[in-house]
Amino acid sequence: MARASEERSRYLSEKLSNGVVFDGGEAGSPPLEYPLEKVFPLYALGSFRSDDDVSFNNNSNAVSDPIWEAVTAEAKSEAEKEPILSSFLYASILSHDCLERALGFVLANRLQNPILLATQLMDIFDDVMMHDRGIQQSIRLDVQAFKDRDPSCLSYCSVLLYLKGYHSLQTYRVAHVLWNKGRTVMALALQSRMSEVFGVDIHPAAKIGDGILLDHATGVVIGETTIVGNRVSLMQGVTLGGTGKETGDRHPKIGEGALIGASATILGNIRIGEGAMIAAGSLVLKDIPPHSMVAGNPAKVVGYVQEQDPSLTMNHDATKDFFELVAVNSMDGRSNGSGNLNSK
Repeated sequence: MARASEERSRYLSEKLSNGVVFDGGEAGSPPLEYPLEKVFPLYALGSFRSDDDVSFNNNSNAVSDPIWEAVTAEAKSEAEKEPILSSFLYASILSHDCLERALGFVLANRLQNPILLATQLMDIFDDVMMHDRGIQQSIRLDVQAFKDRDPSCLSYCSVLLYLKGYHSLQTYRVAHVLWNKGRTVMALALQSRMSEVFGVDIHPAAKIGDGILLDHATGVVIGETTIVGNRVSLMQGVTLGGTGKETGDRHPKIGEGALIGASATILGNIRIGEGAMIAAGSLVLKDIPPHSMVAGNPAKVVGYVQEQDPSLTMNHDATKDFFELVAVNSMDGRSNGSGNLNSK
């Protein structure tokens, strides 16, 4: 039985990675396959289509849910390998009928404290996620993003159970819905608990697209008026902040497919172009053109990105281009009688 579960999990993972989802078919027959964009239009096509009628929760009109199938198959396999975790896996995944309720259970138990009880939080998460098609799609696109782009992520199940970047992102999504419904106090309470538990601070008013990766996530800060496009990847320690002096619209706007390296700081109401790559440790204070590579403090353009979406390839090695720029600037500075790399 364990072998069958492993083979099923591997089959699902391979098909998902190849852009295929499943229909149940008749009992005893092989599953029917069809293109990924039918279920995940935003991840496959890069834009949300308002006419898509996709519902994933457990009802007679629901479409096949390959992400949930993969999660449950992996959980069963893991329970057989590690019997000591079987109760944990049953309570977190196998006792639930859909991804939304399993995720709500996991988040509630991570975020609970003596004031915000797990049962109360589960009711909040359930009410939002079971009735919001946008979130139902987002939580699956984000799972796929983590599985595809994080080489240390071995399964869909591990994303749901263990990765705090995913947990903080989905907590934000629920808080964002509450904020837009006027439940600002509850939204801010979730933001506070997220910051305390996960070390990630995302204001519930920020606007974040789908297919997002928060890799490692520790120290990520996203301000109130920030906008993050679809398919963006952010490494640990990234700050999308204001300058501290402005009010109103004061935070960065990140284009689709951008890749932001570890500990990069982007300040003010500036635009990072689609497909741009911000090298680790950069301080960005000005607009960045699409598909450009920037590095340094303050950041300068050091090259251009060949990939349409560097966030998907996760290739953020700007070392060669950066040091070539430093060398050129150093030579120019000497010829002008100045050793200041920023003199230009």
